[in-house]
Amino acid sequence: MTSKRSGPDIYDRLGVQKVINAQSWVTVLGGSLMRPEVFRAMEEAGQHFVIMEQLYAAAGKVVASACGAEAGMVCAGASSGNLLMAASILTGTDDAKIEQLPDTKGMKNEILMFKCQRNYYDKAFEQSGARLIDVGMPDGARPYHLEGAINDRTAAVAYVFAPSMKRPISLSEVVKIAHARGVPVIVDASAEVPPIENLTMPMKMGADMVTYSGGKGLAGPQNAGLVAGRKDLVAAALKHYMNPGSSRASVGRPAKVSKETIVGMVTAIELFLDADHAGIWDGWRAQARSIATAVEGIPGLRVVVEENENRQGPQPVIYFEAGWKGLSPAEIGKQMRNGNPPVMLGVSGDNDAINMAMVNVQPGEEKIIAARLLEILNPAKK
Repeated sequence: MTSKRSGPDIYDRLGVQKVINAQSWVTVLGGSLMRPEVFRAMEEAGQHFVIMEQLYAAAGKVVASACGAEAGMVCAGASSGNLLMAASILTGTDDAKIEQLPDTKGMKNEILMFKCQRNYYDKAFEQSGARLIDVGMPDGARPYHLEGAINDRTAAVAYVFAPSMKRPISLSEVVKIAHARGVPVIVDASAEVPPIENLTMPMKMGADMVTYSGGKGLAGPQNAGLVAGRKDLVAAALKHYMNPGSSRASVGRPAKVSKETIVGMVTAIELFLDADHAGIWDGWRAQARSIATAVEGIPGLRVVVEENENRQGPQPVIYFEAGWKGLSPAEIGKQMRNGNPPVMLGVSGDNDAINMAMVNVQPGEEKIIAARLLEILNPAKK
């Protein structure tokens, strides 16, 4: 009898296709790859029972230190981090209010957010029971827009750092305006590390709370995230998460993670802090240049390696100019996806460029990407 567990690896046995990920740390492709040390730590954690509150406290110290904050915790991804931040702002550590959510009757329940920063994931703030109130215009905002929007119902201002996200007013200016009116500022910085400096940047700029994805640049478990900030607010977030002594689970209960995930996340943070970030960046740069060099010189295409705040590390970017006579970027992306193995890359919303994030491209895969692009873009040059 043939074992159901036979076969070269788990994905082959399950009939799931493996891909080359040049799209970035996106959830739809599984986030990032954990290091062996993280797997070993999670396996070790799974061999014992512990008092979870002690583990929350120990992990919180690691998160707080890494983020330059008073306190921290591990949760189930940055989306749950947004939920916990919003909930903690609404209720503080008041048990009655914690149990009351998502009903916000009698509470300040409005969270201000720049209209140009509204995004696919912002519903997580609303799941707490808060109302999101747009500030400014679709293409930006001025300080007076924020000043004029703050009123006696304002619970917080939410600020978002993300690739290609507009920053109409700096976080430090937002903090200055909000704090002058006694309003806290919460920050969604899900995919903002690396560079390592971004792990402490929001706290240095005066934010009250911040959340990061654990399964992107930090290379922890994909279902993990971090929340860090003021001690009183993190204490409130932990109450929503744990519900000690409550008669009903709070809105934060879905943010919980296992002891194995917490230990894996703490291990990933420690590895990230000790990593050779300059060396890793140089490796991404070399891969990006390898792809760019392979496909440059084709009429109608402008190929560059870009490194800026809108790119997650050095990336080869192909711009399609007026003289381009070939396939559209969307069709090129489709053909790359339909190849064997599938290659996933980024296509701009304006359908005028293709970008390739090197952060998850494994050694040697840049050669496969370059060869496949060359085959599609210019078969004669192959």
